[in-house]
Amino acid sequence: MANTKKMDYVLLGLLSHESMTGYEMKKRLDTSLRFFWGGSYGSIYPTLNQLEAEGKVTKENTSSNGREKISYSITGKGTEALREWLKQPAEKDELRYETLLKLFFGNATGFDGAREHIERFEEKCRNELQILNMFAESLSQYLEDDSHKHYYLTIRFGMKTYEAYLEWCKDAKILIEEWENK
Repeated sequence: MANTKKMDYVLLGLLSHESMTGYEMKKRLDTSLRFFWGGSYGSIYPTLNQLEAEGKVTKENTSSNGREKISYSITGKGTEALREWLKQPAEKDELRYETLLKLFFGNATGFDGAREHIERFEEKCRNELQILNMFAESLSQYLEDDSHKHYYLTIRFGMKTYEAYLEWCKDAKILIEEWENK
């Protein structure tokens, strides 16, 4: 399954829990999944059209509050494709942070520039960790449901990751201070 398009499986995964509109999928990507995955409308709708053409999703025109909406549902073929993908090992887990890129090349701005990037990153990590802690607390009430247990595992990963990032920020600021005082 080299070079599979992950958005196919993101959308199939979302639809495996409930029928949704493209807008609802985008909202889910921007909230629950944003800690480890993203997507734009420009990737969601073409992917939904492709999945429909392949028979993996169906769409239904519905009306809500006087507005026409298109709701998508996963088919048996879509469920089987999702299951097959889930059985495969991950192709690539990557870490890409612009903050680290700027630190790596930061000699041009010196330690003041590095400290500013670290402090902004630290603030972002604190905010994200606070949100993940709220998610974990809320979700802990529903752990009798296996799907919620899987959500909880990803939240715990995020919490541990942000805790490690905050520890790194603390250490990096100490190192910068030591280097400046030499």
